[in-house]
Amino acid sequence: MKDLIVRKYKDQNYSVLFNKKTGFFARIEEKGHEEPFWSPTGPELLDVAITNYCEKGCGFCYRQSNIDGKHMSLSDFINLINQAKKIGVLQIALGGGNPNQHPEFINFLKISRDNNIIPSYTTNGNGLTDEILKATKENCGAIALSAYKPYSNLSKIIDKVIKYEIKTNVHFVVSSETIGKAIEWLVSPPEFLSKINALVFLNYKPVNTSPNLNLNSSDLLPIFFELLRRNKYRFKIGFDSCFMSGIVSYLDIKSIFIDSCDSARFSAFISEDMKMFPCSFMINSLNAGNLREKTMLDIWMNDELFVKHRKNISENNCKTCLYEKNCKGGCVFLQNINLCTKENNDKTPNA
Repeated sequence: MKDLIVRKYKDQNYSVLFNKKTGFFARIEEKGHEEPFWSPTGPELLDVAITNYCEKGCGFCYRQSNIDGKHMSLSDFINLINQAKKIGVLQIALGGGNPNQHPEFINFLKISRDNNIIPSYTTNGNGLTDEILKATKENCGAIALSAYKPYSNLSKIIDKVIKYEIKTNVHFVVSSETIGKAIEWLVSPPEFLSKINALVFLNYKPVNTSPNLNLNSSDLLPIFFELLRRNKYRFKIGFDSCFMSGIVSYLDIKSIFIDSCDSARFSAFISEDMKMFPCSFMINSLNAGNLREKTMLDIWMNDELFVKHRKNISENNCKTCLYEKNCKGGCVFLQNINLCTKENNDKTPNA
């Protein structure tokens, strides 16, 4: 029981359960009350870009990360963690750039864990030294490996990570260009996928990149979802919340297993220069809150970006859709990535 965190929010009529060891998380509303729309006490999860350094320079990278990318300072990270601890943040997802190539990366993991905030991170696999993997095993809940062309090194990286018995996921960005490869993996899964915890599909977002790669332009989308609906795999299948409009449209999944976009409701993004946004895909906004000038809670509660984003989700344009209760309008920021069909929006909740 020492790994189980239980928090009750009486004013909001719900409780939170989080297992630090297994990563199990549940938000449980009290009898007679609906699931809360957002957390006025602050985010439960922070997505933090601790660096914009990356050696790959992929053309589809919405952060445009490269070898000139800047690192978050140690003092800024300590400030961030102190504020996060004060308002009850449970988890922190470290990203970039390639986060494990930050010179203070191991310190960042230890600082997070020592403050009872469980870290995880996503990496392209470069720079995963034995020292880093040992620190990952000791401090992290999980690690995610990004799957990119030509995919040839992914198997070796997986083998290297699982030697340390680290919970390992693979993140696969699905676009109109990569959906064929995703289907290929679902039809005939590569052997290395049997070694991982989950294959997580991420919906491509055209931020600083080409809108021509949007997934909803692909004729293969129904095939992709049909394979997921029909088949069972030796590994778990997961999605980011940006896939939600497609999940409710194509798959028959119980609502208890569905999480719509948490941005500005239960999660937030912080960039390497301490700017705080509802989500990482708002990185181009000039109106972000600055954690060097304001507190995390003040930005969460009062910043225009956060207040407006919550309002846009609450007052989304999909109220006549059969799936709106679970989907909450899909992505209200990048509406051109939504995967639902017009037929869904023509339905009413009582249809």
